[in-house]
Amino acid sequence: MTIDGLGQFVDALEKQGELKRVSAQVDADLEVAEILRRITYDNGPAVLFENVKGYDMPILGNAFGSEKRMSIALNTTDYAAIGRRIADMTKIKIPSGLLGKLKSLPELSKMASAFPKEPEESGPVTAIVRTGKNASFDDIPVTKSWSHDAGRFITFGMLATRHPDTGVRNLGVYRMQIIDKARCIIHWQKHKRGASHGDISKQRGQKIPAAIVIGGEPATIFSAVAPVPEGMDKYLFAGIARSGEGIKTVRCRTIDLDVPANAEIVIEGHVDPSDTRDEGPFGDHTGYYTPIEQYPTFTISNVMMRKKPIYLTTVVGKPILEDAYIGKVIEQSFLPLIQMFHPEVVDFAMPPAGWFQGLAITSIKKRYPGQAKKVMMGLWGMGQLSLTKMVIVVDEDVNVHDINQVIWAITTRADPAHDTTIIRDAPTDTLDPASRMVNLGSKMGIDATQKTAEEGYAREVQRPVKTDDATRDMVDARWDEYQL
Repeated sequence: MTIDGLGQFVDALEKQGELKRVSAQVDADLEVAEILRRITYDNGPAVLFENVKGYDMPILGNAFGSEKRMSIALNTTDYAAIGRRIADMTKIKIPSGLLGKLKSLPELSKMASAFPKEPEESGPVTAIVRTGKNASFDDIPVTKSWSHDAGRFITFGMLATRHPDTGVRNLGVYRMQIIDKARCIIHWQKHKRGASHGDISKQRGQKIPAAIVIGGEPATIFSAVAPVPEGMDKYLFAGIARSGEGIKTVRCRTIDLDVPANAEIVIEGHVDPSDTRDEGPFGDHTGYYTPIEQYPTFTISNVMMRKKPIYLTTVVGKPILEDAYIGKVIEQSFLPLIQMFHPEVVDFAMPPAGWFQGLAITSIKKRYPGQAKKVMMGLWGMGQLSLTKMVIVVDEDVNVHDINQVIWAITTRADPAHDTTIIRDAPTDTLDPASRMVNLGSKMGIDATQKTAEEGYAREVQRPVKTDDATRDMVDARWDEYQL
């Protein structure tokens, strides 16, 4: 069943034993975050806090914090199918002749169904509208996560913007620091699409229309997190993630944007790229407080919400927390896109302990000398993978999701002096606490594939130990006799 909103998602989680309700009163200031951290580190359920001090609105946390909950959210366990749908769309050719057009209709209709619906004037999120002085952050139970955070932060808000020239829509999950009832600071890092939209507007001396979207279809939330190929409309990607079923949208009241109709809350306004303020510190997913930096200000003009909205939040900190499970789905769903450009790639992993941007591991079917370095360079040239600090390349016989196998490959197939590549002065994640400068650092690639004579390997290649088929089959057949 495709899930159309956060309320349906809560119901589905509860039916499958994946959600707990907390009726005891809790405080959005530090208490909720500490509860969620303990629950998440302990592989616990999603939590719906029904009694939040000072607010009428419940808080939902850890909603995506397990493999099972991700499969419920996206109605599948075959996450690679999402990437295959995108890859298939790029392969559709415009047919010639009547017969060709008729044959291609099923494929073309599948593609068309993924596009978002034309925006309506009303939808679930337009049930309550508050404009002007009545539009405020004060009605929303925004949490404070860590004691040294600069204040309350929206941690799972999707910022909707549109490219000023192409009109391509973006949804990005950026943290947002509340300043007062009408303003917040948008932490969009330099490499993100939202920041690019803001830069274009700043060059023109303009503010950029933007909307903070809380909740919605799980597939829409996933699309906001996912590193979608540059130029692809995030609303279209949400439809692709929903098995080809386009999302419904509504028009904003005070800005020229359309937003997901099934959201819980939509906060309309403008980001002023020329009005920057100190943002942070904030305890982030690296496990460190990110220092104070200047980011632009968002000012509210209108709020729309459902009749009984749910505030969706997440907590970040030293891995492994909720974002790890979203990251694993991204890993699998984008493998087909990586393989489009690098067909030798067999599998791909970004271990959550490396906060995803820190480390990537890929296995390849090696055919020629230097191929591992070719793949490293290719990955560093692909979208947000350009920010990945370390890339390890292994042979296809190594399971990239088993860190022990990866360590074995590094220590038996990599000679540090010859198989380590260091790149200085390259783009890095803004949040990387180790880089010498913000947004600029170095990269390391490790070629942990078996070397060949063509690559200067002068020794005989040693034979890996492996059970012979006859012994394996005999032990398999007698296993019950051993009573082990």
